[in-house]
Amino acid sequence: MQPKKILNADLHCHSVISDGTLTPEALAQRAKANGVELWALTDHDEIGGQQRAAAAAQALGLPYLTGTEISVTFAAETVHIVGLGFDPDDAALTQGLHATRNGREQRAREMAASLAQAGIAGAYEGALQFVGNPELISRTHFARFLVESGVCRETNEVFRKYLTEGKPGYVPHSWATLRDAVSWITQAQGIAVIAHPGRYHFTPNEEYALFTEFKAHGGQAVEVITGSHTKQEFVKYAETAKEFGLAASRGSDFHSPDESHTDLGSLPFLPDGLTPVWELLAGRVR
Repeated sequence: MQPKKILNADLHCHSVISDGTLTPEALAQRAKANGVELWALTDHDEIGGQQRAAAAAQALGLPYLTGTEISVTFAAETVHIVGLGFDPDDAALTQGLHATRNGREQRAREMAASLAQAGIAGAYEGALQFVGNPELISRTHFARFLVESGVCRETNEVFRKYLTEGKPGYVPHSWATLRDAVSWITQAQGIAVIAHPGRYHFTPNEEYALFTEFKAHGGQAVEVITGSHTKQEFVKYAETAKEFGLAASRGSDFHSPDESHTDLGSLPFLPDGLTPVWELLAGRVR
């Protein structure tokens, strides 16, 4: 694929392999139908859906990049680092992702115990009904159970009332380090990307430290256009990309037709004056 500045690329979404509700094949079909010109499946801490996603994309004539989204603990906050265009058979990456997934079950049981204390019984078993991969049970699966059981009307309400810091069901977890996540991706010949930076609750100094350390470890890009960013954040992180000499990425962070406010392929294009991340990845498109 010859890289283009203006491209309907969607390089951030999730399947049933992590916490999405569609299969990799269904996501490929949805992306193609919505006019996506370059796609990546980026399941949380997992690359088990990559072969299926790549095969489905190839069958549709949809250019594809390998992807994942690694959970990182930085300044006591969970930060997500997307990896794009890596070798999915790289041993260090595979082992690192497996290590990151470990501990989710214990955390999930502690979340359920906390919800039980708040009068919501059976949350662990309820959440499991929505899990495609038990190793990747997450807050999203608990949120779907709380909606189905009538505790909340929608998942956004769940995260306002439960599962976040200071609320019932919240249990912190220590993920990978920023250095490790970036190293796993780059050593596997991929590009590391800071996902949706506008979502993190950092002070300006903490955010500056995140970008500085990310760049020092070999990170090369940041999501500028993403489903959770406001128009003001599009502008802010375009300027941040320029300040730190980072390429710009674009992705909906789509999880489900019923839950996601931003569909695959529906984002604005990248602003002018940025280096699109796909220009760094042209030789790795499948």
